[in-house]
Amino acid sequence: MAKRKTKKPASRAAAGSRAATKKATQKKSPSRKVAAKPTARRQLKSKGRASAPVKRARPKQRVAISHYRDEDFKADGLRTYAKYRDLGVAEASSGVARAHVIRLIGPCEPEVVSKLHFHDVDFQMVYVLKGWVKTYLEGVGETTFQTGSSWTQPSRIKHLIMDYSDDVELLEVILPADFKTVELAV
Repeated sequence: MAKRKTKKPASRAAAGSRAATKKATQKKSPSRKVAAKPTARRQLKSKGRASAPVKRARPKQRVAISHYRDEDFKADGLRTYAKYRDLGVAEASSGVARAHVIRLIGPCEPEVVSKLHFHDVDFQMVYVLKGWVKTYLEGVGETTFQTGSSWTQPSRIKHLIMDYSDDVELLEVILPADFKTVELAV
């Protein structure tokens, strides 16, 4: 019986053919030198990966409910010309944030209220609930905010209150609940 010739699979034949072609090309081209592969691996200097941000455990929080009562406005806050109604957020958030309604006491006395200062905070936002307030914000200038207006104050931005209506009420949200305020000499 005669032996039958079997064909190589196409992929094997192609691989063998490529290797043969490469070998033949290298023999024909004496000017082309093939560098020997190093036997030891080169050590690469680590560029260092940025470590993943560390997730801080969030303090335990609870629900805070505050209903309007006029007697809840206290003169126990940062400014002597204001009364504050604490909304219970500082306690409920374990100090993560503070939210209060501020009533500025009228009439406005610019020599008392217009003190340039900044707050060392992570976040601060003010929303005008009632009336109007005129402020100065570093980089922005003088701005009058009315009912429905709001603004944020980046950390350490220099600012001051210039004037306000006798009925002004502001909602202020600040992170963290306790922060440092620095008054600046002008």
